[in-house]
Amino acid sequence: MATSTIVWIIVIVIVAVLLLAALGWALQRRRLQQRRAEAEQIRAETVAESRQVRQREAIADETAAEARAAAAQADAQAARAAGLEQRASEHRSAATSSRDELDRKREYADKLDPTSETVDEADHSTGRHRTT
Repeated sequence: MATSTIVWIIVIVIVAVLLLAALGWALQRRRLQQRRAEAEQIRAETVAESRQVRQREAIADETAAEARAAAAQADAQAARAAGLEQRASEHRSAATSSRDELDRKREYADKLDPTSETVDEADHSTGRHRTT
């Protein structure tokens, strides 16, 4: 083989290697640009989705505040109801004591004078008397 043939083979091999390297570099650059474009698109979608997430968080915060307000109102109403129940119990106790005292007075009056007319509890509002 002649020296010039060897030189041409070496030159062709070097050119082929350089072409392959250039092609590899171009493909790598193209993939890098595609990846950058994809990353930019993902970032843009993330910005849009983060707005939606902030809106959902705001709605959740508002709903939680409404729930706290409703719970506070419920607690206040429960406390009011408990107070009213206590007052009703006190009134009922006082009424029962008064009723017992009235019954004792009637019984005492009946013992003092069993023949007189007494006002029946049911007829008290009408003013009618019953005889015993």
